Amino acid sequence: MSNSPIVRDVLDNGLRILTERMSQVRSISIGVWLTRGSRHETAECSGIAHFVEHMLFKGTATRSAEDIAQAIDSIGGQLDAFTAKEYASYYIKVLDEHLPLALDILSDIVLNPKFSAADIEREKKVVVEEIKMVEDTPDDLVHELFTQGFWENHPLGRPILGTRETVESFNVALLRDYFADAYTPRNLIVSAVGNLEHNRVRDLVNEKFGSLASVGEPPGEEAPSVVPKVLIRNKELEQSHLCLGASSYPQNHDDRFTSYLLNTILGGSMSSRLFQNVREKRGLAYAVFSGLSAYRDAGSFTIYAGCSNEAVGEVVDLVVAELKGMKASPVPDAELRRGKDHLKGSLMLGLENTASRMSHLARQEIYFDRQFGLDETLDGIEQVTSSDVQRVAVELFPTGSLSATVLGNVNGLEIPPQRLALD
Repeated sequence: MSNSPIVRDVLDNGLRILTERMSQVRSISIGVWLTRGSRHETAECSGIAHFVEHMLFKGTATRSAEDIAQAIDSIGGQLDAFTAKEYASYYIKVLDEHLPLALDILSDIVLNPKFSAADIEREKKVVVEEIKMVEDTPDDLVHELFTQGFWENHPLGRPILGTRETVESFNVALLRDYFADAYTPRNLIVSAVGNLEHNRVRDLVNEKFGSLASVGEPPGEEAPSVVPKVLIRNKELEQSHLCLGASSYPQNHDDRFTSYLLNTILGGSMSSRLFQNVREKRGLAYAVFSGLSAYRDAGSFTIYAGCSNEAVGEVVDLVVAELKGMKASPVPDAELRRGKDHLKGSLMLGLENTASRMSHLARQEIYFDRQFGLDETLDGIEQVTSSDVQRVAVELFPTGSLSATVLGNVNGLEIPPQRLALD
């Protein structure tokens, strides 16, 4: 294994370090990943993980928000962060020579946030505007409504941003408690990719994070259960937005490569069946695609389309017909080949820069506790047969498994269960 450029290391306090050397570039992307996200929140504190992410940019014990921005700008770096359902990430991309400063800033942000009451009040307004923005972005909103109904009464179903009510209830004490419990070494992974020496990265990380004590309990996780339902929400819009979906596999499932291919063939590319049949042949939608969401113990397979208010019923029928078709007959060899090449190509192209590889390393650590070489992944895709795709379609789309959400000016639209039947 010593010839692999990927090295994994663990500090005494449990913090994990992953590095990959890419000597052909001059940059380094380094991220601090937290293995806690919105699914680990209580309903009352919904949105707190995302709110804390915002607050960490508002200044530390020794740096103001402006100091942080100037320090990054003065070395031409890029600093960013995001919160997801099962993790959060803070990352910087810099020239290799600026690694010590980059790590100094990153560690300061994630270890010493100020959490001033005035900043919190200001940031509440910002996040409430962010929540309103989703309400005004129908293609985002329909996915949010779909997810809330799909995983009803489960943290995976709740919006990452929280609600206006939960966000407005946050205060210094609550944020500090959450921060102290979540941001501990066992929940932290430092991932770095680029023109780097592993031992140097390890020393820098140890210097900044080594004295951090391991506290806090690992959060309990309970898998969601799905009760398929139909939700139709009337909203004055020029276009209707539609989500159809069923349960899919969790992240580390043995059939994950087959499900990626099924997705690519069904609606994950321009030559996909949905794109060709709904958009190209019938002109019913500008945007139509399918996607997979996979978590530690659950997953969903969703199909989205934006179409005219009058066409919703027809689009639903076309999608149902395509799903039945995937179950009824094996994918022709040429289509399977095209799907594999598309998947491999987009995967390879996606891993050409240091930032995407840095994310890739962290996510593999989070979900698999090990690193898959690219060859292993490409091989996994190559092994999939056309009967595998059919078998997985039969498994993922039994009749009665489809949920539907429609958002638009569709007064009186009905989608009875038999319209979503897949047998």
